[in-house]
Amino acid sequence: MKIKRYFAADMRQAIRMVRDEQGPDAVILSNRRVDGGIEIIAAVDYDEALLESGTAAATAAPIGNATPNTASITDKPKLKPAPAPIVAAAPARTESVATPLFKSQDIEWSQDPAISEMRREVKALRGLLEDQLAHLAWGELARNQPQRAALLRRLMGMGLAPELCRQLTDQIEADTDAENNWRQAMGLLAQILPVADDEILSAGGVVALVGPTGVGKTTTVAKLAARFALRHGHRQVALISTDNYRIGAHEQLLTYGRILGVPVQTASDQDELHSLLQGMDDKKLVLIDTAGMSQRDVRLSEQLATLHGGSPLIKTYLVLSAATQQSGLDESVRAFQRVPLSGCILTKVDEATRLGDALSSIIHSRLPLAYIGDGQRVPEDMHPARAHGLISRAVALLQHNAPQLEDTYMAQAFGGKVSHAYP
Repeated sequence: MKIKRYFAADMRQAIRMVRDEQGPDAVILSNRRVDGGIEIIAAVDYDEALLESGTAAATAAPIGNATPNTASITDKPKLKPAPAPIVAAAPARTESVATPLFKSQDIEWSQDPAISEMRREVKALRGLLEDQLAHLAWGELARNQPQRAALLRRLMGMGLAPELCRQLTDQIEADTDAENNWRQAMGLLAQILPVADDEILSAGGVVALVGPTGVGKTTTVAKLAARFALRHGHRQVALISTDNYRIGAHEQLLTYGRILGVPVQTASDQDELHSLLQGMDDKKLVLIDTAGMSQRDVRLSEQLATLHGGSPLIKTYLVLSAATQQSGLDESVRAFQRVPLSGCILTKVDEATRLGDALSSIIHSRLPLAYIGDGQRVPEDMHPARAHGLISRAVALLQHNAPQLEDTYMAQAFGGKVSHAYP
């Protein structure tokens, strides 16, 4: 068990010292005002070897000449909240306590109600202090750098992740021309958006599309097949389905195959897939349509194993819906990255009310964006990804659906308490 006494100018500084040195699991045993500030006694890492039998209560022993407040294991501790204003802290002085301060009989401190309540109060106090600091920081930014605050609010309105918005604003020398600031930000956004070359339609190969249910994988396969057939001829294209989970899963792909005049085959496991691919080595492009399933589906590993074992030549692209929030997109990327991904394809761009979620997820995952789908027409509604074009669409959506972001939300986002875009 490690017990220390801390001196600081105010409660905020004292708690920060405890958290930095002893971590978030530290327990405040007592606190009192002294000349020049606050004295706190805190402890962490309780050790049963230091607990002696025979006494039911836990009492803090005096340290030096000071007489600290005592904390009983049955009494609810009284903590004084820190004042809102930020003041300059005096140099902090800490002293180690070498002697044990507690005696108890077979007490499990982590489960003791008083200790648990103390932990909750410390956590609540920390959250309150962080909220206050976030509001103070946002208010100071809005007063001292109004152009930067306005740019941050506008970027957040696009649906971009707060951290990404902060990174963009930090790289811009904000001036009084708001539109110039905005153009700089959009230019930076275009630079960091990873975009892949048009490899599928230009080079061909064996390409598998994976992704969650309902993102439009089969339609995307048809669009790619139709465009490749227009460029290289329908005899150079073949389609394979590995979707063995849905009733009638092959019917849609078979319909597209008949319309395009290209063969469609099915594979139930990696051996069948490997055999089919060997028989299609004369095709310039083989597209594999996989089953759509949730990233939490236990069968996902089985399907990904089928692809991974089918052929080392398979290039896998993750299909993502632009109408999905960033948290869902990030989860899909993590799940499907169990196989090497060559890039991603963004669908349903025409259905999205904002594109910031998709942009943030793609930038965060560093997964190159290859194509954009913005409708059901085959093959018209499929385009090679262009960073500036996609960002222009995101800006147009912002102008059409500009949200009103409250200062409370902006303060939380600026203070790092919000990790994703607004709901």
